[in-house]
Amino acid sequence: MPNPLPADGRTRLARVLALAFAGVMGLGACGLILVASEANGIRMLDLLRAALMLITTAWLAWGAAQALIGLISRPPSAPAIGPADGPATAGPTSTRSVVMVPICNEDPVATFSRVAAMAASLAEAGLRDCVDLAILSDSRDAAVAQRERFWFARLLAETGSDAGTGGRLFYRRRTSNEGRKAGNIEDFIRQYGGAYEFAVILDADSLMEGATIAEMIRRMQAEPRLGLLQTLPRIVEAQSLFGRAQAFSAAFYAPIFARGLARMQGSTGPFWGHNAIVRVRAFAESCGLPELTGPAPFGGPVLSHDYVEAALLARAGWIVRLDDDLDGSYEEGPENILAHARRDRRWCQGNLQHARLVPAPGLRMWNRFVFVQGILAYVSALIWGAFLVVSALSVLNVGRPNYFPLPHQLFPVFPDDQTKKIIGLAIGVVGLLVLPKLLIWVKAALDGRARGFGGAGRAAGSFFAELLLSSLSAPVMLMYQGRAVIQVLIGRDGGWPANQRGEGRLTLSDAWAASGWIALTGAACLGGLFTFLPELSLWMAPIFVPMMAAPLLIALTSRRYGRTLFATPSEAAPPPVLSRARAVHAAWQRSAPQGAEPAETGATALN
Repeated sequence: MPNPLPADGRTRLARVLALAFAGVMGLGACGLILVASEANGIRMLDLLRAALMLITTAWLAWGAAQALIGLISRPPSAPAIGPADGPATAGPTSTRSVVMVPICNEDPVATFSRVAAMAASLAEAGLRDCVDLAILSDSRDAAVAQRERFWFARLLAETGSDAGTGGRLFYRRRTSNEGRKAGNIEDFIRQYGGAYEFAVILDADSLMEGATIAEMIRRMQAEPRLGLLQTLPRIVEAQSLFGRAQAFSAAFYAPIFARGLARMQGSTGPFWGHNAIVRVRAFAESCGLPELTGPAPFGGPVLSHDYVEAALLARAGWIVRLDDDLDGSYEEGPENILAHARRDRRWCQGNLQHARLVPAPGLRMWNRFVFVQGILAYVSALIWGAFLVVSALSVLNVGRPNYFPLPHQLFPVFPDDQTKKIIGLAIGVVGLLVLPKLLIWVKAALDGRARGFGGAGRAAGSFFAELLLSSLSAPVMLMYQGRAVIQVLIGRDGGWPANQRGEGRLTLSDAWAASGWIALTGAACLGGLFTFLPELSLWMAPIFVPMMAAPLLIALTSRRYGRTLFATPSEAAPPPVLSRARAVHAAWQRSAPQGAEPAETGATALN
């Protein structure tokens, strides 16, 4: 077991700069609030409003700092393992590795066609004899399990693989799904992990090029202290307006944000639960997850297990690293806002659950800080709401200005105009959200990266469209997140809600059933402002009008969208593994016998 590595100088500098930037911006916003309140005398409500503004602005500035650091950082330099080991893309042959695909009540046609594509890609990369593929089923539905066995037999027949030859494919269905996905992986490693040095962990909707897996293995071999290497997956197969906007963000903005994150986290990087490779011995020795005492939502199994596993690896002295330069890593994303909100509900509970792990013994300080960040990512929704309420109460408590405070006064006395300060504060807050994305577009236009997104002009159109869509959906998502936080705090367990693969278009009635409460809340708040504080109505309209339009926004963004905007490189030139997976999937769908096709109700997923 290696000794823990201290953060290097560049990592420390990046952390200090990001923290300083967030602190300065937060204190600046706090100061503007206090100065604007000074004319009427600073009261307790003003102090509370300033404190809330400090937290929210510092949080926004922290996210902006990631992008700014990412813009000035270079891609990671992976150490070489020497010419005797051959070219990086050839793939090492001196070690055995396994690609694990955990599934639970998935559509086996879609899942196994992806496995078939990866098996072929691994063979092309020269990894057929040293990398196995293991499908780890947690399916509880007997009908789904029967289809899994049918399509696994089809998979074996078409790939020419079996347990006695190279390029082996395995299928294992657990009798109990204890521990869910984390328990599924733990069970496999406990029983079979001794046969492998490295393990690539995927999700059911993941895809990876064989050459990418070869490079990941090479980098693991080059750094014996490396316990986990995380890639940055790109979103593919998006069809709806919401899904395509998410895919554009993941391809255009996320690499820059991820590079800044990697620079700040250094050797205590993130684990997102999939599209990553682990050193099996390190994972087995370090990542046994505790069963938290007490009832859910704060007790029971660790829901957001990935960040905990990363912290446990770092505690044991292993390097956990994010290499954003690794291409060929893909996943699918939610196709509408409701699917995203359902998944986000589990993440919310998992992140809040980390509050119990912050004081755990032996953890690296940065990992504790990451836990706090994850908690704040969801609690910030309530902080924003509290700021709006306190701001309204503060203005209401001031009352109307008295222009003739003295008896027999001839000329009116006008109060100090603080409008410029408030406008400046609003511009600063918006700037923290917009400026990083704008700078990413500028850099992409200058260095040629925008060509993969249809050129600088088309990328600019996608930039503005994504900005508009994210601005409209932000109040809606804050309402979902705020409700989720409240549910967890009052002890309501959200469980492990399944993702709906292929869930796309929603009707207006579906959207109203899921978001009518948001629309009514927005209407009530805006109506109250018109009645009691009309001077604030214009300021609050960008928040409450999208809330009122939530059902319409959810329904419209779930519809299929063409190729005018949100172009991505994987659309212009589909990666080989994706093209192969599509071809296999189409062929299998055409030839599926009666009873072997996926269930009409849609498939569910682990993560």
